Amino acid sequence: MIRASFEKDRKTGLFTGFSVTGHAGYREEGADIVCAAVSSAVYMAVNTITDVLFLPASVQEKNGDLRCRVTKENAAGCRVCMEGLCLHLQGLSEQYSQYLQVSILEV
Repeated sequence: MIRASFEKDRKTGLFTGFSVTGHAGYREEGADIVCAAVSSAVYMAVNTITDVLFLPASVQEKNGDLRCRVTKENAAGCRVCMEGLCLHLQGLSEQYSQYLQVSILEV
C-alpha cells in the first residue's frame, strides 16, 4: 500500500509538506497504474514547487519513498500546488482504497 501523509500548519491551515511511502501492489512492477499515477503527481508537485515557483524545499528520496517540506514562510506560495496534490491523491484513494491511503496531520 502507498501511504501519502500531508502536514498542515494548525494556525495557518497551509500545507508545509508531504511524504509518500510504499508500493501499491496493484499490478506487477512496470504495469502498476496506481504507482504510476501517484509517482507522476508527486514529481509534478515537487518540480512545480522547486523549478517553476522557485521556492526552496527540502526534498528527500530514498528507496522509492519521497518527502518534501517547505518552511512556514513559503507555505503560502505552495498552497495551490500542495492542495491540488492532496485532492488528486484523495480522489485516487477513493478509487483504489486498497492500494492508497491519504492522511492529513495538523502540526
